[in-house]
Amino acid sequence: MSGTFILTIAFLFLLASIKQINQYQRGVKFTFGKYTGIMEPGWRIVIPIFQSYQKIDMRVKAVDVPNQEAITRDNISVNVNAVIYYKVKSAEKAIIEVENFYYAVSQLAQTTMRNVVGEVNLDELLSSRDAIAEKIRLIVDEATDAWGIEVNSVELKDVTLPEEMKRVIGKQAEAEREKRAVIIKAEGEVVASQNLAKAAKTLSEANGAFHLRTLSTLNDLSSDQSNTIVFAIPIEVLRALEGFRKEK
Repeated sequence: MSGTFILTIAFLFLLASIKQINQYQRGVKFTFGKYTGIMEPGWRIVIPIFQSYQKIDMRVKAVDVPNQEAITRDNISVNVNAVIYYKVKSAEKAIIEVENFYYAVSQLAQTTMRNVVGEVNLDELLSSRDAIAEKIRLIVDEATDAWGIEVNSVELKDVTLPEEMKRVIGKQAEAEREKRAVIIKAEGEVVASQNLAKAAKTLSEANGAFHLRTLSTLNDLSSDQSNTIVFAIPIEVLRALEGFRKEK
């Protein structure tokens, strides 16, 4: 009876000692409170009372960085939020060097984002989001290296402006469009005037060309009977008539 009892206790003790580490995890083992190694995926033995362990997920994590109110270098208040992708590259550091690396990374990302946004103008923030996100990633990655964390990327999701600033930007964009329209129209008028000047020069240099052009225009106008035509006699015709009278 005693032998069966001992075997049962031993079996239960062994069963309680077996721990499963999944493929995407690593186990950080402690013996008498001291770090003694990394537990690889599979079934591992952890002696109760004497040893303990903590599982660490080694997969890439996506952490949402909530809205942060920041002031740009040109004193514009904006709300910015982002998402940061990182993974644990050293399980023992993530447990030993920082109390809660999930919380620590999130807080560091928020502070860094506010600081980086404060170093740029609003125009830079809106037009160079990728460059700003990469700068945030480099700073956070360097700071978390001691925690065994590798930051893969940072994406700025939204940049929210105050309503009055949205109206100002809208007016600025409208003024810019009107400016481009005026410039394009002026350039068109310059080209048209140059072409008219060339046409006038050609007509003046060729005898009878202006008269032929007038007749062609009259022919085009005569297709619509509702048109009222005021005909100006070309100076060439008057000169021809004047010469005809002199001959008589």
